[in-house]
Amino acid sequence: MSKEKVVCETPTPNKKPTKIDQWKYEIVRSAILKSIPRKGDGLLFKNLPEEVAKKLSNHDKERLGSVGWYTTVVKLDMEVKKEIKRIEGVSPQRLIRY
Repeated sequence: MSKEKVVCETPTPNKKPTKIDQWKYEIVRSAILKSIPRKGDGLLFKNLPEEVAKKLSNHDKERLGSVGWYTTVVKLDMEVKKEIKRIEGVSPQRLIRY
């Protein structure tokens, strides 16, 4: 297992980035990409951790510990990297892929 860390940025100004293990980043990012559609109404952000958890093995969920926390950290980084985006003018927050 890799000891490498990924620096996860946030779109919030003046907020320090978070570093997480690369393997954690990769499995959560992959599950997020499988969960969020490219078109349509998107996915409600509040449902994202549950959707991510459905795509992870029980073993990976146990190793992660907090699926919700990692989902939020990786999701914010993916917004900064322009892999996913919030649908503008919609509340509650909904997400689609670029």
